[in-house]
Amino acid sequence: MADQFKSISDEISSFKVATSDDLEAYRLRFIGRKNIIGDLFAQMRNVPNDEKKTFGQKVNELKNLAQNKFQELIESLNSGDSNEESYDDLTLPAAKSSFGSIHPLTATRQRFIQIFERIGFNVSSGPEIEDDWHNFTALNFPENHPAREMQDTFFIEKNPDIALRTHTSSVQIRVLENEEPPIRTLSPGRVFRNEAISARAHCVFHQMEGLYVDKDVSFSDLKQTLFHFAKEMFSKKTQIRFRPSYFPFTEPSAEIDISCQICHGEGCNICKYTGWVEIGGAGMVDPNVLENCNIDSSVYSGFAFGMGIERITMLRYGVKDLRLFTENDVRFLKQFNSL
Repeated sequence: MADQFKSISDEISSFKVATSDDLEAYRLRFIGRKNIIGDLFAQMRNVPNDEKKTFGQKVNELKNLAQNKFQELIESLNSGDSNEESYDDLTLPAAKSSFGSIHPLTATRQRFIQIFERIGFNVSSGPEIEDDWHNFTALNFPENHPAREMQDTFFIEKNPDIALRTHTSSVQIRVLENEEPPIRTLSPGRVFRNEAISARAHCVFHQMEGLYVDKDVSFSDLKQTLFHFAKEMFSKKTQIRFRPSYFPFTEPSAEIDISCQICHGEGCNICKYTGWVEIGGAGMVDPNVLENCNIDSSVYSGFAFGMGIERITMLRYGVKDLRLFTENDVRFLKQFNSL
């Protein structure tokens, strides 16, 4: 009987599988309903009483050995350690693979940069969490300005004030502090404002701001720069206009409108039937801002502008709901595969 136990134990230990059929053969011989170890249990009734305990222990050891070996064989087969040769079935249809695309906001951002790089602008970036000086004070915001209130800005802490930046103008301050004119820079990035989310507004969006500081920079330079931008970003037929406005950091200041890209000036719900759509704000850099950054305002002047990348993207591609850009709906994003 001892020889029989050793023979079965050796057979289990040396068993190898190369295919699923081999594994099934092992299962039927050592694990299945009618297996060789089960036959040993059936023989226990013929074993003398004083030997039954020892016999039963040895049979259980074989059973555990068979179970453990079975798990090892399964893992070996699944991990590809077997010697089974695999063949590709060339008659099967090709597996479908989906390709991603450039996000429309990224495409617009890249187009922005491409247009302005051609006329000498570089790209600068800064932190999204800003202190009061770079986000407000250096930009000539008065202490009682609404933007400094909790209902308009996401403050992380007060005294000292630390907030999620409300515009990328804070990057322009950092550039003015660390570089000497002439300066031509773009500041793209994500900004945060405490606003209700709707089809036209969001609490998180992206801005593209531009800054040009040099000797004898005039409002005419600003107008021609933005006129060039509108023609390059949209079409040669695009018209542009400036409306007087107010910003703490520019003087004089203006709102920038372009002819509606949806109705081409005829009037629609996007342009509120005026034929014009606002795309941003601009103006001559306030002398106080230059002085705050240790730049002599009697020698240098400059202009600045800012636009929402979402707004420009909506006009470029005819998107009517700003929320679509951040909902990650694959059905929406697939429309931009050609980008």
